[in-house]
Amino acid sequence: MKIGDKVRFLSEVGGGIVTGFARNEQVIVESEDGFEVPMLIRECVVIETDDYNLRRKPADTSRSGSKEAKPEAKITAPQIISPPVETREGEALNVFLAYVPVDSRAISTTPFEAYLVNDSNYYIYYNYLNAEGKAWNSRSHGLIEPNTKLFLEEFTKDSLNELEHVAVQLIAFKDSKTFILKPAVSVELRIDTVKFYKLHTFRESVFFEDPSLVYDIVKDNQPAKQMYVSAQEIEEALLAKKNVDRPAATPIVKKVIKNEVIEIDLHINELLDDTSNMSHKEILDYQLGKFREILEENKNKKGQKIVFIHGKGDGVLRKALLEELKYKYKTYQSQDASFKEYGFGATMVTIK
Repeated sequence: MKIGDKVRFLSEVGGGIVTGFARNEQVIVESEDGFEVPMLIRECVVIETDDYNLRRKPADTSRSGSKEAKPEAKITAPQIISPPVETREGEALNVFLAYVPVDSRAISTTPFEAYLVNDSNYYIYYNYLNAEGKAWNSRSHGLIEPNTKLFLEEFTKDSLNELEHVAVQLIAFKDSKTFILKPAVSVELRIDTVKFYKLHTFRESVFFEDPSLVYDIVKDNQPAKQMYVSAQEIEEALLAKKNVDRPAATPIVKKVIKNEVIEIDLHINELLDDTSNMSHKEILDYQLGKFREILEENKNKKGQKIVFIHGKGDGVLRKALLEELKYKYKTYQSQDASFKEYGFGATMVTIK
């Protein structure tokens, strides 16, 4: 929180612009009426900050062939300003690619906006591209200022096929001062276009007032790992496996057999490597799916004991498992697993 930020009060109606700070962890807020009031910092939340002033590029007419661009009111391309406001954490390079629905209430028909977010003290030359076969098409390129977000383009669902394989290239620098050299960055991303049909995949972020789908390009100076695997790379990997006598397998579900008792760990971090884009409901559904899968695999093994480790937590997963056993697997016997070995965090099922 800093001077110039717009804040909203948590414990009462109102808010305003931060004009200063006082003792005892208080901030001075100027309301719309022009009155300055002291408020505890912890009772305020920042809803708008000068760090992320929106910059829009002029309309690009190179594709349409039109000589006249559609005017946008007083919109100019980003230009270097001196000196920019810098923060200590801004010395690390953090850049994100974001997609925002224009109208989140009409997710099935709304167009979308693409943004590049520069959460650092560096100016950045950027190039935003999409793949067309083995070639690339530059969709937007230019300069983005420190601590800003830049509008790249607006598109509809008709263009989603073009965005399945995109890339962002970056060169970071500072103007008229010395700086720590940052390596040039080129990151390719595999965009799951199905997410543009699901409202819950667009989530709150510090960069936008509306829900957004945000991809890391650079996080704390580290470029995002390549998330796109081509068909050729898959084919080469499959051919390589044929030459291996006994390929190593990484099981999706952790199975441990102890004294003919099968253990299944349903903690989501044991089932999936990455759940960052999943809702709580999606995670629970995935865990229940694995639960049913294991029961189906062992349904013909009468007397087989299976321990499902679900943890204590808030009890949501355990309750869901018991509901499944009560209504879908009525003939199976279930009980709390050994307290000595599992605490209260596991349920044992016996196939009947």
